[in-house]
Amino acid sequence: MPRKHNKSLLPFARELRKNMTKEERRLWYTFLNTYPVRFIRQKIIGSYIADFYCSAAKLVIEIDGSQHYSEENIQYDKKRSAYFAEYGIIVIRIQNIQINTNFCGVCEYIDSIVKTILSGQT
Repeated sequence: MPRKHNKSLLPFARELRKNMTKEERRLWYTFLNTYPVRFIRQKIIGSYIADFYCSAAKLVIEIDGSQHYSEENIQYDKKRSAYFAEYGIIVIRIQNIQINTNFCGVCEYIDSIVKTILSGQT
């Protein structure tokens, strides 16, 4: 089943790249952009835009601020995660507060997940 990306989302994805949240910016510039396994930020997958995507591990990292905890957004996030799962993509969610209070732990967690997936232990 092909998952062509929605080209109409490209301007929005570019805008999101330019205007990352401080937590996204910190994770990208301090960890993910130099990580040995390549990540892409604001990746269009089908009709959705993932915060960070690693194609080698088929992993999406979502950074969640307070807006993600409304009932409407919880349901939307479940729908997105289910869509990604149809393509074998794993989604992990990291709260802004975790990045702000335990950044090293977040990086270790991501590293652990990527290594586990790539070693075939999922």
